Amino acid sequence: MRAERLFRALGLVDPALVEEALTARRRAVPWRRWGALAACLALVIGFGWLAAGGFGGYGSGMSGGADSGSSGGDSAASGSPGGPGENSGGGAGGVEDGIAFLSYAGPVLPLSTVEAAAGLTAERTVAWDFAQGAYPDGEPRQWGAEVTDAYVLRNTTEAEITVTALYPFAGNFSELADTLPAVTVDGEAVEPSLHAGPYSGGFQPTFGAETPDTMNLADLDGWTGYKALLESGAYREQALGPYPVLDIPVTVYEFSDFEAPHEAYQAATQAVSFPIGPGRTTVLTYGFNGMESDGDFRRYSYFVPDGMRNEAEVKLLIVLGEDIGDYVLQGYQDGGCDPGEEIGGVSCTVTRSGTTLDAALDRACADCLTRYGEDWVTEDGPVTFEMYRGAAAELLAQYGLLSGASMDRYADGRLDDMLLETLHQDRVLYLRFPVTVPAGGSARVECAFWKEPSFDFGCSGSENAGLQGYDLATRLGSGLAFTRQSAALVNPENVEITGQNFGFDLEGGVSSVELDLEREHYYLEIRPREG
Repeated sequence: MRAERLFRALGLVDPALVEEALTARRRAVPWRRWGALAACLALVIGFGWLAAGGFGGYGSGMSGGADSGSSGGDSAASGSPGGPGENSGGGAGGVEDGIAFLSYAGPVLPLSTVEAAAGLTAERTVAWDFAQGAYPDGEPRQWGAEVTDAYVLRNTTEAEITVTALYPFAGNFSELADTLPAVTVDGEAVEPSLHAGPYSGGFQPTFGAETPDTMNLADLDGWTGYKALLESGAYREQALGPYPVLDIPVTVYEFSDFEAPHEAYQAATQAVSFPIGPGRTTVLTYGFNGMESDGDFRRYSYFVPDGMRNEAEVKLLIVLGEDIGDYVLQGYQDGGCDPGEEIGGVSCTVTRSGTTLDAALDRACADCLTRYGEDWVTEDGPVTFEMYRGAAAELLAQYGLLSGASMDRYADGRLDDMLLETLHQDRVLYLRFPVTVPAGGSARVECAFWKEPSFDFGCSGSENAGLQGYDLATRLGSGLAFTRQSAALVNPENVEITGQNFGFDLEGGVSSVELDLEREHYYLEIRPREG
């Protein structure tokens, strides 16, 4: 199943929750600010601020943690021969079994099947094509590689065998148009169904282990991370199962018809404050920029849309459990919402209604895509609205306030962060398609795609900047009975090998090698040749 919990709640929506416009009531509230935007952030808007972590987040964690290595800690691979001028048993950075690249792209993963593939054997050949201009932008340079991962499935029985093949690959929704593998079976193109696993990484402290928190993302940064993620099969089972059901009754307060004196205050802000029942009320927001808490009271705020900034026009307070008490609306000069900086002329219409969390999430997801993801989530796919919205619900259920143990990054209930990050977070995706192998015969399956390399950022000052890393997993997560695996380089004249454990020798003319089936993992590090 996709999630151990199905978030269902029995009961009927209160018929008193009908659409209504409520007037503001003034109330003096002593605030202890802990999550609001500072006034200096009043003009920091749009994608850049959202990606940096919303209310309390400090941005996505950079790779380079415990799972370090372009290939991780597969010590069995150490000491393998390299070609002339290459490192033997380690990458150019001196790390055993590969460089610990700051950005890790994940390994090329092997084909598998949903069912036990009794009676089938498999031969595999993986080729990396380093042709210049292969990068999706079409520039005449070498960046990344066109990968062809080919299999010959042989039927050793006297009866036809049909299996459901699964091809896993590391990726994310925002880049899928460039990285989605094209699949053929016996030379004929097939249209596999796409299944997305949940966020594949974890969370890490903002300032190190001395002040532990879970505010930052921590992407998998090495081969061993993918091994831990996939080897039990639980991740694949979740990816192939249904998304969480969030048919929980909620009360939604929607804010619209905004007015503010923008000519005098470019960052004019509106705040809404109210009491909540401690332990009895959970609040999720969409379109809000700041939050403060003081005991049983909350205050949420947003920059009043002015038609120029990339500011959400849809603004929702989503209340789970006991409804909030009387609320107060107040305008401020900027997002600091400081005492003494109250202003008049800020107004809106507030509509209160009863619905389900599923419906409220649909509304927020649709608006987020309008602002950020129209090119990535379409009716024709590969990422459909249903998949995106399901993945967002999964993130909320697994790591947000519905989990019972929310990560600090999502503890403020700000859906904006979760919905945007759903588009960009790394995950393992699966292509699912049938393959029929005739009695005593064979079938050829090819998966071809552009593969981004692992690398160090040019601005990092790393001695490995300019290098590219590639990984191969020989059997991780696959139940196929492999009898042979090999690897090849195409257009190798465009690159210089700086580290590997494959055994390529380009100066000696060796660009195709047989692989050891007992070795779980191979790595390759290259530097593009200029000109």
